[in-house]
Amino acid sequence: MAKRKMKFIFPAELITEPVVYYLGQDFRLATIIQRGDLTEDHSWVILEMEGSDEDIEQGLSWVAEKGITVEPLESEVV
Repeated sequence: MAKRKMKFIFPAELITEPVVYYLGQDFRLATIIQRGDLTEDHSWVILEMEGSDEDIEQGLSWVAEKGITVEPLESEVV
């Protein structure tokens, strides 16, 4: 299993979307929200994800396609 820590930056129109939920349900990723900030016009979250490399890559592609900015913070393979 691989672990990755990423920062997601949400545009205002996606703040209420259950993105982290869908990463777990649709991409079989275990997620830990480590930190975040939410206001009416922007939001960001630092998220640790654990799963197969393929599932993580597919999940990150889906997030980026939705219009969420994804920034890697660190990677580690377990």
